[in-house]
Amino acid sequence: MAQCREGWHLDHEPTITPDEPNDEQRWLIEFRSDMQAKRDQADQASQDTTDLDAIITGLDEEINTAGMRGNVLAGASGKRNRSTRRRQDAPDLPKRKMANTTLGRTFTSSNGKAYRPSLFVTLTLPSYGKIRDGVPLDPDTYDYVRAARDALHFSKLVDRFVQNLRRVAGYDAQYFATVEPQKRLAPHLHMAIRGTLPRAEIKQIAAATYQQVWWPPADRAVYEGDHLPVWENGVGYLDPDTGEILPTWDEALNQLDADESAQPLHVVRFGPQVDVQGVLAGTPDADQCIRYLSKYLTKSLGGGWNPNNQAQRQHAERMLEALRLEPCSPTCANWLRYGIQPKGAKSGMVPGQCRGKAHKPDHLGYAGRRVLVSRKWSNKTLAEHKQDRRTWVLEALGQPNEPTDPHRYVWKPVPAGDANLPPLAVRLLRAVAERERWRAHMAELQARADGQDFSAIVHPGRAA
Repeated sequence: MAQCREGWHLDHEPTITPDEPNDEQRWLIEFRSDMQAKRDQADQASQDTTDLDAIITGLDEEINTAGMRGNVLAGASGKRNRSTRRRQDAPDLPKRKMANTTLGRTFTSSNGKAYRPSLFVTLTLPSYGKIRDGVPLDPDTYDYVRAARDALHFSKLVDRFVQNLRRVAGYDAQYFATVEPQKRLAPHLHMAIRGTLPRAEIKQIAAATYQQVWWPPADRAVYEGDHLPVWENGVGYLDPDTGEILPTWDEALNQLDADESAQPLHVVRFGPQVDVQGVLAGTPDADQCIRYLSKYLTKSLGGGWNPNNQAQRQHAERMLEALRLEPCSPTCANWLRYGIQPKGAKSGMVPGQCRGKAHKPDHLGYAGRRVLVSRKWSNKTLAEHKQDRRTWVLEALGQPNEPTDPHRYVWKPVPAGDANLPPLAVRLLRAVAERERWRAHMAELQARADGQDFSAIVHPGRAA
């Protein structure tokens, strides 16, 4: 909430200055370079590189965790370039000359007061069939396949909307957005945008935004049931009848590129319902929007239905079944069902049993981040906002603001039946009691700072 509030109505340009790398970051990069060199040598000598690949993958994760930006394999992403010509069924977009700013326009009223309004935008996906109380009126005609694919690729559609927004706005528009589930189980987006545009233009941008998914065909199953491709070490997956090697992911994409008549597997678009509100800083509307942006972040995307409601439960089950066999990514095991080896194929992959985040009931197809924040939003990362809050609390408590040692704890699993481990109910009650003590202490400090009589203040969780 603090991050959202601080960045929404900035009146000065944020300054992004990269920190100098520390010793740990330098060591990670150098060690990763050494491992990559050894891996290349082993590959040239036709030696097994499995262990080195695992080390490099772990190092890449550590490098990202250490706060370094960018791709350690620059230029090796394998991204394919496709025609940027717009679809004929999508309206054109106006384009303004870009200004080197992240701030929106300022308006001056008749009394000379300056206002810097911003926007709160809600975007939804299209209809897949008539709905009542979040449940399809006719499940047989409800387009679950389209709903599943829209959810799988919703994050890419949001990225495209931001690109189009900046083209039309003519400045580097910044945003803070959250993804939440609708009652019909489709994801939709709430977005706070710094600066303002006419409502008609926002709706025009949403209508003109689409994302094409250039993946191999996945509408007709080649292998089903027990008739599935078989794995052979050193070769890959083979046809169970002929023994032919299935095309790899890259080979399937090459075939798609060579087909001039090929069509995208799926095209994702927003629905016609677009809500746009103008918001001023420091108003009750701004506070309400900030609360609205953050209120669903403690809930899963799959938590929008009532498990005790039979119709909603059946709707969720049908949605999960549609997602179960849809490929969620190039590495998804479901590609075997359509006669293609997933990217990075390995032994034991079974269609319908992909462990990807998108296939889990708590996510219902959406595997992207729940909070989307542009880089120049508040000029601070979430970790920096947390540090600000920590500093404020320590100052209020009169405690020294000393850096914490990240290795001050040693973590290890507790064996079952350990007598030193209290029951779960006891641990939960202790955690609640500790939080209540913290709240009471902070309320007392705040009351003293405001010159109030703390004895008249009711402690949280207690009766007056």
